[in-house]
Amino acid sequence: AKSHFPTTKLFIDGKFVESKSSEWLDIHNPATNEVITRVPKATQEEMLAAVDSCSRAFRSWSETSILARQQVFLRYQQLIKDNIKELAKAITVEQGKTLADAEGDVFRGLQVVEHTCSITSLMLGETLPSITKDMDTYTYRLPLGVCAGIAPFNFPAMIPLWMFPMGMVCGNTYLLKPSERVPTCAMLLAKMLQDAGAPDGTLNIIHGQHDAVNFICDHPAIKAISFVGSNQAGEYIYERGSKNGKRVQSNMVSNKGGSIGQQFHVFV
Repeated sequence: AKSHFPTTKLFIDGKFVESKSSEWLDIHNPATNEVITRVPKATQEEMLAAVDSCSRAFRSWSETSILARQQVFLRYQQLIKDNIKELAKAITVEQGKTLADAEGDVFRGLQVVEHTCSITSLMLGETLPSITKDMDTYTYRLPLGVCAGIAPFNFPAMIPLWMFPMGMVCGNTYLLKPSERVPTCAMLLAKMLQDAGAPDGTLNIIHGQHDAVNFICDHPAIKAISFVGSNQAGEYIYERGSKNGKRVQSNMVSNKGGSIGQQFHVFV
């Protein structure tokens, strides 16, 4: 029975909630093989609640001043720095890389959070007066809406931190599905983001496998998807998400070897 082990919560509308799912995955410490947590496959109702929370929060978050959004991430990068050892330990226990490697994992994600703090320059538009007689042009960078991220198991901190901070600081709200094999670090990062002042609903986290991926690809409120992982999953997500009218960024690693393209994207 799942009550014998700690459970990984969902993060919905600013609350860490116990899933009502009947399907759970055991997560083992790779060094000892002991079960350290059980991860739910979120129910359809839970996934809907998460995306609806993102949609509601978008209305106010997108209207929040860019300086106020920047302040959240200035506080966030300090919290990550202060807790880098705790985050690294969570990665090592669950994913198996050495503590030094795990700290590097967090640090590379932290560098993206630091990058979000320069958003005031990155979000500048352009104007060109008198492009022709009596005509001026203006460009604005505007948030899209709800964005979603599907992250892999090999970098439990770095890759989620490529995704939601950039999306959110631009005024989007974010639905994250961390790898169901390494969810703990993402949950710690969510708590720190809340402590940094991110309003409820700006980040929601669901867990699961194929049904959760299909939900993200299909739900009409989700306007853009970021993915990092294998070719097989990435091509599927790109095709299914694009068919449903979403912007899909699919960073894949060839099954023949090679390394993940280290890219992140400003969803504007």
